[in-house]
Amino acid sequence: MSQEVVTTRAKLAILAAGALTFIGILTETSLTVAFPALITELGKPLSTIQWLTSGYLLTVTFVMSMASFLVQRFRARTLFVFAALACTIGTLVCALAPSFTPLLLGRLLQAVATGISTPLMFHIVFETIPLHKLGTYVGIASMVTSFAPALGPTYGGILTHAMSWRMIFWFILPVVLASLALGIVAIRLPLRRLDKRFDLYGFITLCVLMYSLIEVCDRLGNAKASDYGLWAFVLTAVLCLALFIWHMVHGKQRILDFRLLARPILGLRATNFFLLQFTNIGMSFLIPIFVQNAMHMDALSAGLIVLPGSLVGSLVSPIAGKIYDRKGATLPLVVGNASMLIGALLLWYFTHSLTAVSLMCLYVFVRFGFNCSFGNTMSDAAKHVQAHEKGDINALFNTLQQFAGSLGTAALSAVITHAQIVNPDATSAVRDGGQSDFLLLSVLAACGLICALLAARISGKQQEPTLESIEV
Repeated sequence: MSQEVVTTRAKLAILAAGALTFIGILTETSLTVAFPALITELGKPLSTIQWLTSGYLLTVTFVMSMASFLVQRFRARTLFVFAALACTIGTLVCALAPSFTPLLLGRLLQAVATGISTPLMFHIVFETIPLHKLGTYVGIASMVTSFAPALGPTYGGILTHAMSWRMIFWFILPVVLASLALGIVAIRLPLRRLDKRFDLYGFITLCVLMYSLIEVCDRLGNAKASDYGLWAFVLTAVLCLALFIWHMVHGKQRILDFRLLARPILGLRATNFFLLQFTNIGMSFLIPIFVQNAMHMDALSAGLIVLPGSLVGSLVSPIAGKIYDRKGATLPLVVGNASMLIGALLLWYFTHSLTAVSLMCLYVFVRFGFNCSFGNTMSDAAKHVQAHEKGDINALFNTLQQFAGSLGTAALSAVITHAQIVNPDATSAVRDGGQSDFLLLSVLAACGLICALLAARISGKQQEPTLESIEV
């Protein structure tokens, strides 16, 4: 990349895509705090209502898996306008939905918009920002994708408590329209069309694989040995995984280039990235449910408890990005993953004695660790690929990010559902299920820390990339 200065147009383009992405991701978790109200109003169980989040995230994942192809076949402004219009229509459908089915359909339209706008935001960053400022701007972009789901329960809790869950959608509509107007004016990226066909076989196989895994997690909460549906999805997942691996090795076109993960540093960064987002979205789902059903507090309190952690996270991301630009990846990633491990372990150990204050403080600890690590994990992966591979690594990481959130929501929900079946007392069941969820997140945080330490060891044996040695 030749330019050394970030232009005003580039900043406005990032702002437009970032605003649309922020709104899309905000709605991922803003409805979580309204789940108890939705269960009552719509007459559906938690295992069904949670699809408003996990189904949303799964659709985002499907769309993101096509991101590398889309940005090479369509102009950035065209993609952005399509995403903004889909978000507008989906938001209106959700706000007016009389029952669960249209509400879910509206959420899926919003998911299509987010699946386009999120990788588009990072694409604009990678295409317009000079390398010596890449960590800072990726940190800012990552702040959008990490702060929005953390702020969601607060936003949703306040509106649900004060007015109605429908206001969650009415309030974001003006922002969507404003971002549409700004994007039309500011987004002007040249189209670098490559001779690349769409990998329909890989796309279908990957979608069926991911959907089957989500269904397996969802059904495990009610699992019985005679649940043939569960076993059918397990076999489908195994078969699709085998077919997808064969396709990655022998296919001429690839929807996502998972071969990049065969490089040790990229494999470790991708695994760490997946685990971080699993924990991030999982916590955003779990804590509001825990606060309302185990601690018997209202939606407003559930939202306010996560607010300090959200604010701390928003401050940490750009600072951690600057530390990465100056000191490299090891310090922020090791500190961040260790902080998340300690926070998750304390939440698990003190589950049955948690108060509003202690839960709030421990969540701040987790959010600090997450935002130290999240954006820098992706930034460092991008520095270990060639210029022509940046679109592939961007699409790959964004797809992993959304699938991790979808899988995290389904898995943690299944644990609570199982606890409710085993224990007839609703309060203690949610506490027991929550404690098991915190233990699961602690184990995953430990795996994330191991990934960060192994990557640090590998990086120490390699020559650090320099501005001259990387073609952008």
